[in-house]
Amino acid sequence: MSNTLDIQEKKLLIDLNKLTDGEKIEMKKLGILSEDNTITPTVYPSIHEERPPIEKHVVHAPHTINEAYDYEKPSSFSRALRLDFGDYKVLLISGTASVNEEGKPEHIGDFKAQLWRTYFNITNLLEAEGMTWHDVVRTTNYLRDIERDYGEFNKIRTSFYQWMNLDPLPASTGIQARLCWETLLVELEVYAVCKVK
Repeated sequence: MSNTLDIQEKKLLIDLNKLTDGEKIEMKKLGILSEDNTITPTVYPSIHEERPPIEKHVVHAPHTINEAYDYEKPSSFSRALRLDFGDYKVLLISGTASVNEEGKPEHIGDFKAQLWRTYFNITNLLEAEGMTWHDVVRTTNYLRDIERDYGEFNKIRTSFYQWMNLDPLPASTGIQARLCWETLLVELEVYAVCKVK
């Protein structure tokens, strides 16, 4: 089997006719662009013939949240990945917000409802791997306006965690950030770990 792939057959989002001189220089350094400014075939790194990358399993919850790469302009990330480490598995949940199964924002302008929807989406991604919030070890919380919304954020998070009797609480970081859509007011990343049965 050939270890080369024809990238021309893949969907490229960049226009080769509009590359800047700087882009051309850097893409040639990466081996993506040939000297005549055409895309070179992908070559699978030979190092992985002896040492394959760790197995990564994409996690889906299509009844709750869409896949990011299904957008008209695809976003190149998975909603979540599961990594297996012998008797343990780790779930890495990407930044998740108040987005529905059709990929549309829910509760525009309502920070509190967006946060609850975000928890709902994450709960379903955890459930897709047989996990719960009791397996969550870390969260990173991105608020568009942390000064305005942190008070409500903390009330809801504390209420949600207390309702589930989480003890100990996950490690956490809160950050003010401009999110990918203007309509999104909050987004969470989550790491979870559990034993494999």
